[in-house]
Order: sequence, then structure tokens, then C-alpha cells
Amino acid sequence: MLIIQAGKVGNISVVLISAIVFFSIVLLGQAFAAQTPPNVVLIISDDQGWEDYGFMGHPAIQTPHLDQLAQESVVFRRGYVPTSLCRASLMTLVTGHYAHRHGVTGNDPSWKYAQFDSPLYNERLATLISYIDHFDTLPELLTGRGYISHQSGKWWEGSFAHGGFTHGMTRGFPEPQGRHGDDGLTIGREGLQAIEQFIDVALEQEKPFFLWYAPLMPHRPHTPPQRLQEKYQNEGHSVSMAAYYAMCEWFDETCGQLMGTLEEKGIRNETLVVYVADNGWIQDPQRDQCALRSKQTPYEGGVRTPVMFSWPRRLKPADREELVSSIDLVPTILAAASAKTPDDLPGLNLLPHLESGRKISRETIFGESFAHDIADLNNLEASLLFRWCIEGKWKLILTYDGEVNRYKIRHPRTEKRPQLFDLLQDPQETTNLAAGHEKVVAHLVQKIADWYPINERQVLTKFE
Repeated sequence: MLIIQAGKVGNISVVLISAIVFFSIVLLGQAFAAQTPPNVVLIISDDQGWEDYGFMGHPAIQTPHLDQLAQESVVFRRGYVPTSLCRASLMTLVTGHYAHRHGVTGNDPSWKYAQFDSPLYNERLATLISYIDHFDTLPELLTGRGYISHQSGKWWEGSFAHGGFTHGMTRGFPEPQGRHGDDGLTIGREGLQAIEQFIDVALEQEKPFFLWYAPLMPHRPHTPPQRLQEKYQNEGHSVSMAAYYAMCEWFDETCGQLMGTLEEKGIRNETLVVYVADNGWIQDPQRDQCALRSKQTPYEGGVRTPVMFSWPRRLKPADREELVSSIDLVPTILAAASAKTPDDLPGLNLLPHLESGRKISRETIFGESFAHDIADLNNLEASLLFRWCIEGKWKLILTYDGEVNRYKIRHPRTEKRPQLFDLLQDPQETTNLAAGHEKVVAHLVQKIADWYPINERQVLTKFE
């Protein structure tokens, strides 16, 4: 409190009063800003390898807009998704739970037991879609904080409204072509008009907004603009490699367009932008398909992704070495929005670490791989192929005999014993070190058993 003696108010006192008023306004403005929830934009790349960005060191692929976003972000280069399959990964992003908890372990019920689009198949698909009803989704929780939300791109769980979005593009099953996005899949490939219109609505209503941008990019079909295809072919890459590289750059261009819209609307500083890929991808050099140890697998090519958080008003850009998982995104976004957070979420709220720079204390992250087609909706382990964990430099992969219907070539499972890799020395996972590090294997096996308990006695036997 300022006390001014009578007759002593001079230039110095006026300066003091002015300074106090100024700093009071600044502090009040900061307090108000801290209470104002940010807009949230979640960018989800579809089938993109963890190295396939300029800022991650790729020698050919150019991603200038994502490179710029990385410069403005807290970047975790060792980010992961628990399950390297589109639908399961997206369900984790919208619920904050592992696949063995939310139940959507694969993209489809198995065609082996019910022919695609038959009454029995559709009944099972409807059951699968109903699993989301058991959870408070991210957009639903944000709605409770006053947000409106928009879905575009990949979406499997019925219509956008079924997922709790207030606005969106996907009509969803049982509508025609409602399997995994229908109308929403045009976003990015055919411009961002729907998103731009939604942002205008949010600004008109003076509402904070949540945006789910999950375009079918660089996912197949690899049909980039000719100018980009020719660019990479002229550099000497095969037709299939050039097409994939061009898709990565095309996706990057759409991210630049989205970030430009935030800038043009004057809301960039008030927007938390989160980036992740749903799963990885390794392009076969000669064919338009993924290579082994890529999508659907527990290897780095399937589960690793850069994860970025950019919020100019609150976060100082940094390059972080800790492990993070997409399981952490829901609690972190909810914390940023000061929204209600369910007590049973397994992920970490990273916001205090993002703001302070304090190291994340968690030691271990976990993941699981299931078959693309779900053999038994009542027994998830019928399709379980792998479980894995990473602690420090070590990654352990355990193999299971779950049933594979389609895509058997992706899961040869020739190595039945535990696989242990030193990711810092061998990020391509070429050398299994399990036989020489039995204590490390036993320690990590127990970690996995404590996380998701199945009888592990068979993998603790002595190595032959």
C-alpha cells in the first residue's frame, strides 16, 4: 500500500503512483490470462516415420512448417504411442487410456468370423463403436470448461457427435463409407475450409475451441501434387519413395496453412498446439507399402514419434530428452484448460514440467500391439501380439501368440524369446541383447507384469 504525506506529493510520488498502477495492470492482466483457457489444436500425422522431418534430421524430406513449429515448441524427440495402429492409437488420444483398457485394440472385427458388411459383422462393429460410451472423452471434458470442438480427418467411433465433438465432418457408421472418417478424410487433401469456418464460429461466439486435425496424410493413397512428386523423383528417388516423401511435405504445407490461420486471426499466442503421429511408417523403397518393423509393430518404426507442445504465452521452447507417451496428452491438455480430469487416467500431466523445465521423473513407458483384426471382442488377449516397455536406453519386447487374420506378413514373430535393445546405440533395433543381460530382462518383465498383469513365468526361464 502507498502512503503519501500531505504536502509531499511531487514528481517522485507521481512517478511511483504511475509505476504502481502500471505494474498492477500488468499483474492483473497476467492473472486474467492465466485463468483464460487456451484454444487447443491437436495435429495428428497419419502413418509418418519418426525420422521423416527436417527437424528430426531426414536427409531428403523437407518439412519447413513443422521445423518452424519445432523451434517454437517444447520438443520430445523420444515420444511414443502405446499402440502402433490407427484406430487404437486415436482412441487412446481421445480417451487417455491404453488399448487394453478402452477395448479398441484393432481397426476392425475379424473378417474370419463375420464377413465384412454382413449383419453379424455390423453388429460387432456397433459393439466396438459403443466402447467409447464408457469414457469421458477429451472434447466432452473440454465442453464442461466452456469449449466448442471440431473433428476433422481420421475418426472411427461413429459420428463426430458420438465422440463428444460439438462440430465436425465425419458422419460415421452406420452411414455409407462411415468406417474411418468418410467426409472428414477430405480435410487437408482438399483444403482447410471447414476448419477455418469453425474457428470463425468460435471467435464469433467468444468461445475457446478444441480442434482435432487428423488428416489422411501422409497415409496412402500416396497421391501428392505432381510438383512435389517430380521434385523428389528429380532428386533420384524411386517413384514409391518420391510419392511418400512428397506426401510428407504436402502434409507439412497443410500444417503451415493451419498455423497461418491462427496467426491471421490473432490467436496464435493464446493457442496450445500439440503435435503427434498416430503411428510410424517405413516406406518400402520399391513398393507403395510399409516395410517390416513399421506400422502395426512394436519396433521404433511403428511406435516412435516426435511429440511437440507449443503455447507462446506460457511455454518457452526447449529440446527435451525424456521419454513421453501419447497417453500423457489428455491429462496435459485438460490441465492447460483447467478442465476436470478423470482420476483413473494412467498418463502424466506434463504441464508443470513444460512450464518449469523440470525433468520428468517417470522411469518407464509401456505399449502393446494387437492384430489389425480383433478376433474376440470379449477376450482382447486373443489378438495380443506384443507387449513392450522402455526404461532409459533399454527397450524390451515380449511376443505372444495372438491370432492374426489379415496382414500376417507384418507379424512374422520368428523370434519367440524376449527381445532387448539398446536404443541409444542401436535405434534401428538390429541386435537383440537379451541373452547377455538377463537381469535387465527380468527387471523389465516384472515392470510389464505390474503394468498389465499376465502370467509371465514363461519368459523368465533361462535363455538357451
